[in-house]
Amino acid sequence: QVQLVESGGGLVQPGGSLRLSCTASGNTRNIYSMGWYRQAPGKKRELVAARTRGGSTNYADSVKGRFTISTDNAETTVRLQMNSLAPEDTAVYYCKSHHIVINTYGNTSGHDYWGQGRQVTVSS
Repeated sequence: QVQLVESGGGLVQPGGSLRLSCTASGNTRNIYSMGWYRQAPGKKRELVAARTRGGSTNYADSVKGRFTISTDNAETTVRLQMNSLAPEDTAVYYCKSHHIVINTYGNTSGHDYWGQGRQVTVSS
């Protein structure tokens, strides 16, 4: 089992910055990637940014140049630095870890774990 504990977020004025952090514990050795998703009221959950254990990153077009995803050396903590925040960034942000497990027969399976979510509100 894997547990994800998130911190950060909150209320900020437009143009401000916030940071989110998420630490995975438990069976973390099979982590393939960690990332952040967000869900605004009435909208589907969407990818914000993700980073593989190899260092590849993927960002939503709407956050490119403003948000930066990073991990610690152990790659069990993922952070999201959010700059130049706008009202449309308001959402609940969720951390996700994606795990790939290879069984004794060489078959692979994927498993996702989610954090509890952190509210980010951008408002004047």
